[in-house]
Amino acid sequence: MAGLESLRSAALAGLVRRASDYADTATGPAGGSGVHRVLPVLPELSRVLPSRGLRRGSTIAILPGQSWPAGGSSLVLALLAEASRSGSWCAVVGVPAFGAVAAAQVGIALDRLALVPYPGPEWPTVVAALFDGVDVVVSAVPTGVSGSIAKRLGARVRQRGCVFVPYGRWEGADVTLQVVRGAWEGLGQGRGRLRRRQVSISARGRGAASRVKEVKIWMPAASGRFGGVVGDPVQIGGRPALTLVPGLAEIDSVDEAV
Repeated sequence: MAGLESLRSAALAGLVRRASDYADTATGPAGGSGVHRVLPVLPELSRVLPSRGLRRGSTIAILPGQSWPAGGSSLVLALLAEASRSGSWCAVVGVPAFGAVAAAQVGIALDRLALVPYPGPEWPTVVAALFDGVDVVVSAVPTGVSGSIAKRLGARVRQRGCVFVPYGRWEGADVTLQVVRGAWEGLGQGRGRLRRRQVSISARGRGAASRVKEVKIWMPAASGRFGGVVGDPVQIGGRPALTLVPGLAEIDSVDEAV
């Protein structure tokens, strides 16, 4: 605990720099020169995020799905993949079952990934310390987080210019994402192997993002990676969009390349 308190004190004194400052990348702290204010995401996810990416200083919550609870963990990986690949540092807190192999398969750079599986009772202190040096912080939301703690952490996120991704219900989130439907392909009439999974992701936010949107993407695609939009985003309550279905020749060519 003494080390964490020292880290927080150093950050307040302006002595802690974000890890990506030391890399030759386009990312960096909110106050730096030439900084990208929006970190990249998969093109499909950019279609339902208000800034078309991970805007620094924002909180993007991920709710586990009710009928597809496992889809939430896949959505965490999908949200981190492009930012990590482009040079951002990421951290995952309070998820002891987080799979490093699965993370690497979707393109997350393990040498820029910090894992804190058991943050202990001082969870707010651990997360606040990571805000000072990491670009994107994902954390499972412990039970009993008060509204005052949520507000203080949200203010810290805006001050430090990182991106906070709470996994669970979070008061004051700028955007909340959730996998609402999913279906695997490949078993046919009960035989075969699972080849890819189509999921529907809903996005609900505040202000300009208050109207719910949905997009369908492959998580994973036949290649094993995430991405490949299945149709245009659907604005709930508006006119439904057409769904684009790839031809059999395209699917076969993907399988041959794997």
